[in-house]
Amino acid sequence: MKLLEGKNAMIFGVANQRSIAWGIAKAFHEHGASIGLSYAGEALERRVKPLAESIGCNLVEQCDVSQDDQIEAVRQRAIEEFGEIDVLVHAIGFANRDELSGFYYNTSRAGFHLAMDISVFSFTALAKAFQPHFRTGGALLTMTAYGSEKVSPQYNIMGVAKAALESSVRYLAYDFGKQGVRVNAISAGPVRTLAAAGVSGFKELYRHFPEFAPLHQPIYIEDVGNAAVFLCSDLAAKITGEITFVDSGYNILGNPESID
Repeated sequence: MKLLEGKNAMIFGVANQRSIAWGIAKAFHEHGASIGLSYAGEALERRVKPLAESIGCNLVEQCDVSQDDQIEAVRQRAIEEFGEIDVLVHAIGFANRDELSGFYYNTSRAGFHLAMDISVFSFTALAKAFQPHFRTGGALLTMTAYGSEKVSPQYNIMGVAKAALESSVRYLAYDFGKQGVRVNAISAGPVRTLAAAGVSGFKELYRHFPEFAPLHQPIYIEDVGNAAVFLCSDLAAKITGEITFVDSGYNILGNPESID
């Protein structure tokens, strides 16, 4: 059974074959969606275009989401290709590497603005750009992390940005509900991605995560992709404004304890 048959999906944030966005793109393709992909800059083009070809994706566009004219250019290209949109996936987050270590209070004003612009406002900007083109029953989806709710040492400004992103999900869900379009987020456990490599201490967290999580299993991009298929399909027709955890149950723990 293909849950996304006949649906058009734009996926922003593909970087390479380890990207959560790519895990979602693969899952969408397997479930019959027509897909458009967007990546952040020219340096990623050589990685993303072969991935697009592997799933028969003809719409592959560069987009710096801090630039409104580039968002508009991708919007125009997507509407030329699809006419209407059913799904928009935002898998984008960025902060300066030096803002992801040391004390949070050392976050610079410029670094704070940059992280909030690219990691948070870009979701709202994309939502606004594509809003007129959504079909009833459509869905927007973004990616968050548990560092939005609890302190994750060294996550710093990204934790604050993810908290703002989750609030944006709720406000956008309210706005888009009037046209029958849903807005949700997935909070994934640690996944080995290019973005995660910039977080101090991530390797140690990733290595020990299966010890603590109730299911004692690591998280893969395929796990996130499968959850995304559900949330963007008609099976989730009455789910909006929610944060869905894909973390082997880690978020239910109050005091994680290692098993020997």
